[in-house]
Amino acid sequence: MAERTALESLIEMGFPRGRAEKALALTGNQGIEAAMDWMLELVAQKQKERGEREQREAVERERQRRRQGQELSAARQRLQEDEMRRAAEERRREKAEETAARQRVREKIERDKVERAKKFGGTGSQMTSPATEPGPVPSSPSQEPPTKREYDQCRIQVRLPDGTSLTQTFKAREQLAAVRLYVELHRGEELGGGQDPVQLLSGFPRRAFSEADMERPLQELGLVPSAVLIVAKKCAS
Repeated sequence: MAERTALESLIEMGFPRGRAEKALALTGNQGIEAAMDWMLELVAQKQKERGEREQREAVERERQRRRQGQELSAARQRLQEDEMRRAAEERRREKAEETAARQRVREKIERDKVERAKKFGGTGSQMTSPATEPGPVPSSPSQEPPTKREYDQCRIQVRLPDGTSLTQTFKAREQLAAVRLYVELHRGEELGGGQDPVQLLSGFPRRAFSEADMERPLQELGLVPSAVLIVAKKCAS
């Protein structure tokens, strides 16, 4: 009867029947107070366990967050390294292509020189100091040749702006444009490439050849059998 009264009292106090019966049984039916102490201790123990579990879960979440952050940082580092490696490879490829292109230009210039020498019977270009080879006095276009002798070839000496000179032999009936082309090709090889247009001048008397003169034969311009031409930068019109 006392056990039932204690059980009913515990139920009235809001404890579940099953827990109240278990508390009374485990405390040896020593009364309501002992059963309540056991149940309150059980509740405190469960709260403690829940708190410890939540703390462990929080620690594990923080560990996972840090691990994910490290993995993300490592992935970004790998991505940057890949981008730097690709950029370096691209620079090396562009440099190799540029070198190959320059080599092709040099080879083409050499082929053009050889073909021109074969075609016109030239003796090849010479880089000499102006002091070592004085040029012959050019013939004026207005002067008549002293004799009626016909010349097949014309020896042209071209003085460059840096003080050096080129010497080449052309056909007497070849146009003046061939001389200008030869100078531009030679400048591109020896002087690092001449992109600016050039103006050809006669030595004495001083005369600037026009674009119309470029289409005229060397013989007609009075440059046969030999002449000295001066290279100057062409002024923009």
